[in-house]
Amino acid sequence: MLVAGNWKMNKTPSEAVAFVKELIPRLAGAKSEVVVGVPYVAIGGVVDALRGTNIKTAAQNMHYEAKGAYTGEVAADMLKDAGVDYVIIGHSERRQYFGETDVTVNKKVHAAINAKLIPIVCVGESLEEREQGVTAEIVRRQAKIALIGIDRATLLDSKLVVAYEPIWAIGTGKTATNEQADEVCRIIRGLLGEIYGAEAAAKVYILYGGSVTAANAAELFAMPDVDGGLVGGASLKAADFEVIANA
Repeated sequence: MLVAGNWKMNKTPSEAVAFVKELIPRLAGAKSEVVVGVPYVAIGGVVDALRGTNIKTAAQNMHYEAKGAYTGEVAADMLKDAGVDYVIIGHSERRQYFGETDVTVNKKVHAAINAKLIPIVCVGESLEEREQGVTAEIVRRQAKIALIGIDRATLLDSKLVVAYEPIWAIGTGKTATNEQADEVCRIIRGLLGEIYGAEAAAKVYILYGGSVTAANAAELFAMPDVDGGLVGGASLKAADFEVIANA
């Protein structure tokens, strides 16, 4: 199991350090692998504070180029050198607000793997797409394009993670039912099986994200094809995140 918090644009550097220091004793015995996805400006302090603990640090985005005239962007090697372990790629908010596409997601996946970062690749459908009955097609397309050029050995060596986040459930308080979440995670695992074989597909963490809370995490994570969660708002509350990480 893997539980990753996505703090989004929350917490100053000093607030971030104070928060992870609170998390360390709470999560020392966590049953899941635990990751916190922090803003760029907080990475240095958080990495230092978490050194030697069981909690890993993720960046929330990165550029696919190694260097160049990309004002305001951050490269994979910069994150790796800063001590980051994971990077969230293709979150729907990046797609919606900043022009992220399936193609740029694929480029970022390659850049992350080349830098020895573990990508958490986000896929998910809108409310309209779900209502039109095309969830499977949308999610399969997003995942398939994200993985173009990634062979079986690379997939397994990279420890790549896929996160299913229905856009209609992000920050809305609405959560996919346990069965809906498991169904789509199973669709993703089926696609991985088609490309890489069932044995490889079984080894990939597939997370659910979208209004995961302390109250619903245990039932969600108990579903056969849900291997943990990408947690938004609840990851900003130490007590809630502790419950989720141990769900």
